Amino acid sequence: MSEGGPAVRRLADWDREHLRSLADEFGSPLYVTDLQRVRENCHRLREAFPDAHISYAVKAHAGRAVLETVRDAGIDAECASAGEVERALEAGFPGDRVRYTAVNPPAADLDHVVSRWEENPEMTITVGAADTIDRLRERGFDGRLCLRANPGIGAGHHEKVRTGAHAKFGIPIDRVPDLAEDVRDDVALVGVHAHAGSGISGDDLSAHRELVRRMGDLARSIDGLEFVDVGGGFGVPYREDEPPLSLDAVADATREALGDTDARLAIEPGRYVVADAGVLLSRVNTVKDVPETTVVGIDAGMTTLLRPAMYDAYHAISNLSRPDAEAVSTIIAGPVCETSDVFADGRLLARPERGDLLALGNAGAYGYEMASTYNSRPRPAEVVLDGDESRLARRRETLDDITTLERTASEHIPN
Repeated sequence: MSEGGPAVRRLADWDREHLRSLADEFGSPLYVTDLQRVRENCHRLREAFPDAHISYAVKAHAGRAVLETVRDAGIDAECASAGEVERALEAGFPGDRVRYTAVNPPAADLDHVVSRWEENPEMTITVGAADTIDRLRERGFDGRLCLRANPGIGAGHHEKVRTGAHAKFGIPIDRVPDLAEDVRDDVALVGVHAHAGSGISGDDLSAHRELVRRMGDLARSIDGLEFVDVGGGFGVPYREDEPPLSLDAVADATREALGDTDARLAIEPGRYVVADAGVLLSRVNTVKDVPETTVVGIDAGMTTLLRPAMYDAYHAISNLSRPDAEAVSTIIAGPVCETSDVFADGRLLARPERGDLLALGNAGAYGYEMASTYNSRPRPAEVVLDGDESRLARRRETLDDITTLERTASEHIPN
């Protein structure tokens, strides 16, 4: 295997016996994240984009072990909230490797990020509205600033993640040059930024190229920029028969579309780094035969992995306990009392029995990060693998954890 590993890791590539042993030891539902695969994905990104500045979109997976692995791989941190900035700094990213990209930032976020910038003055803040610049000025910020443009073109796997053309995101691109001139006296303007969306596949490359072309034109209209960031959103194949994205083709198309600029190309992948580095393990608790299908109830739900309910997302699923059993049509459903709490409908699966262990593939991106305590259900545990070693990275929440904030509320009332 090359240092970068295969272009994609399928669910069938995981060691079934090892996953079963982890579920026996740590219980279920259980997220498993392979740090070596994170390293491989980082390596392939650096090989495909050797001259680009690469930042990891922390929102894809903000776990400490993942962030430390990304940091050591030489990739920086792009943060969407004050909490992500804090996690990046705690994971050992120095300030000059952290960028905060504000989207309609709450006052508390700006307060915290500016306080951390005062301690780490090389940190960069990206803003998507002139109003946010005024709010930063009010807080005494005069540091490194990047302007987020709205290029009027978006792409991605679902309409809910196509950000490039939505009015919520960025400054209309034709207004950016004038704003850039207006702010130069108050801040150190270092870059421009845009992002098409999330889960961009080969079918979306034309939209990606057009976004990059527009950003190249923008960068050439503004003097003195350090970088032009064209976002991330590089997709991964969730379905077993989908080919992997050709990262080299994306890199070539990106460089060609950008054209010659004095500013350095920057990208910020998230999903590509961690999606196929993670699986979700879940036990079967109920098997119910109904006309034309079998309902398979499992102990993970939409509170554990939201993507199927949120985006109608597909995740490969296998029965680790009896992989050679006869395949039957199934509805794989969680324990939440909503019809959206379904991972698959009409999916062929080796006939399950109560107690069987199922694995859901490509769960490393936006899996644990979107987990919630809806229905007062504790969030799952996470184990990380690193070579032959495995360790608990996040313990399983308990019912006691669920009520802690209410029981301790009186301790946090301001005097």
